[in-house]
Amino acid sequence: MDFTATPEGFRSGFLSFVGRPNTGKSTLTNALVGQKIAITANQPETTRRPIRGVVHRAGSQIVIVDTPGMHKPRTLLGERLNDVVNDTYSDVDIIALTIPADEKIGPGDRWILDNLQRNARSKKIVGVVTKTDKVSRDQVAEQLMALHTLLGPDSDVVPVSANDAEQQEVLLKVIESYLPEGPKFYPDGHVTDESIEDRISELIREAALGGLREELPHSVAVQVDEILPNEDRADMLDVHAIIYVERPGQKHIIAGYRDRRMGAIVHKARPQIIELLGKNVFLDLRIKVLKNWQGDPKHLARLGF
Repeated sequence: MDFTATPEGFRSGFLSFVGRPNTGKSTLTNALVGQKIAITANQPETTRRPIRGVVHRAGSQIVIVDTPGMHKPRTLLGERLNDVVNDTYSDVDIIALTIPADEKIGPGDRWILDNLQRNARSKKIVGVVTKTDKVSRDQVAEQLMALHTLLGPDSDVVPVSANDAEQQEVLLKVIESYLPEGPKFYPDGHVTDESIEDRISELIREAALGGLREELPHSVAVQVDEILPNEDRADMLDVHAIIYVERPGQKHIIAGYRDRRMGAIVHKARPQIIELLGKNVFLDLRIKVLKNWQGDPKHLARLGF
């Protein structure tokens, strides 16, 4: 069956979650898609590239584009991440501005909205209050009113929790109502455009970010070197990957005392890679210093930015 053949009245289109870092964009993307396609961490700049996830519904197909958090950049990488978000505006039908329920609306949120109003005037903007499971109902109501005030009285604002599925169906129905009529862009069962190598590298980076503080998380990048059949076992794959940092001292922090932290990274990432590949995995990780890669155009190109 041709997946582009669609029933009358079928709706399809692209939605982008936009907001400050750590507003729950990736967690909500994973919840709506029903599968982990975007990594999550407590550090800014966890998401570094647009990640597409597909929500398949009876009367619609919603392609969610999870974007890096908008921020005032301090490095060339930060500038490029913001450029990625701005470029995404032209490719989507709807933009969902995410504001966490447990944080007051601040200058960063207003800066993002100003940017949207300058660069995405023709797009429908929906407000989403995330992380509602973290606060009381009164606090959720207060944040909804604040976001209504920010976006305007005619705006749609939806409270949602990615952790307990609260209001997720309501959010999808609101998004669905603004989608244009159109065909399916992807066949049933397709969940993301991310390559296997990129998904593996992100799972490793997620494991590596755990417990890191201050500037070090920004300095961590991961690249899969190769995926090969294991020479001794037909049911196993060898995954070789490199963790890049910017300075020698960071290398020792990532590895940990007697490489114990590196062992913990492997222990956390390996089961998720096994689930993704459907085979047992030997995970070989190395750490390399790529001096000041966040500010070097050649290094950024090498790492895919």
